Amino acid sequence: MDAATRELSYAQALQEAMAQAMEADERVFLMGEDIGVYGGAFQVTGDLVHRFGEQRVMDTPIAELGAAGVAVGAALAGSRPVFEFQFSDFATLAMEQIVNQAAKIRFMLGGAVSVPLVMRFPAGSGTGAAAQHSQSLEAWFAHVPGLKVVQPATPHDAKGLLLAAIDDPDPVMVFEHKLLYKMRGPVPVEPYRVPIGKAAILRPGRDLSIVASAIMVHRALEAAETLAREGMDVEVIDLRTLRPMDHETIVASVSRTTRLLCVYEGVKTLGIGTEVAAMIAESEAFDRLDAPIRRLGGAECPIPYNPELERAAVPQVADIVAAARELIRGAV
Repeated sequence: MDAATRELSYAQALQEAMAQAMEADERVFLMGEDIGVYGGAFQVTGDLVHRFGEQRVMDTPIAELGAAGVAVGAALAGSRPVFEFQFSDFATLAMEQIVNQAAKIRFMLGGAVSVPLVMRFPAGSGTGAAAQHSQSLEAWFAHVPGLKVVQPATPHDAKGLLLAAIDDPDPVMVFEHKLLYKMRGPVPVEPYRVPIGKAAILRPGRDLSIVASAIMVHRALEAAETLAREGMDVEVIDLRTLRPMDHETIVASVSRTTRLLCVYEGVKTLGIGTEVAAMIAESEAFDRLDAPIRRLGGAECPIPYNPELERAAVPQVADIVAAARELIRGAV
């Protein structure tokens, strides 16, 4: 690791991205519940209120719909707000502003205005926060034209994608898996951007393509190591961006490996993996498949509070290993 790169946690990488964006552009400001002196529910904002002041790190009332409206209005007026929801679940209270306003205004006004708005969503299960604080709702937002949706899986991508999102002229939804906040990894000191809309092949392979995002990327990589010891060579693709999705990388991968396993935490029905599967079914890769496409998603239930049930409700490493074995060995 060179001097210009050091290890940061995922949360520290996000904080550094916001600080660097605020230093570079006075139009950038932060808003959200308890992000000031408290530093945010997951301590991502940290001490930024002391560095930039309360005018640029703004605590909002417990009123997500109203605060989201302020964020949309500020973006329309020329600012670049970064709005943190305490939990992604609370975005359900602000869907009017996100889906009917932020996503549509540029279209409705013929491109005369834009909405350079970033919304950050701590998402996913694994913290024992139960049904109303543990959902994976990213597919909801990826369904909406006018919104861009990113889901970084590493500290490096967390910083780079957030900086790219802040630069973007359109609203970008950033989904951050809560279990990743403490994960550490190499992050360059200088500002950099990870392109929105570009997936990453984290592990090349020849026998099967696993397409995943967020925490499932790491579970897929762990599963791939187990499978490698059994003589199976698995390719792991990190989507990074859910909308726009990187069709080219995924289609090329599946064309090579001839098998596809989609792994995602959201409920299986109509989830992100469903879109990946449909994309392959409509592409030239379909005729090269040697096995049916397999989706491995969350259970058809709210996330339970009980830790054993919570783990059972979303794919784990053992589930990925079992599904991959079946696809590669043909026992489907």
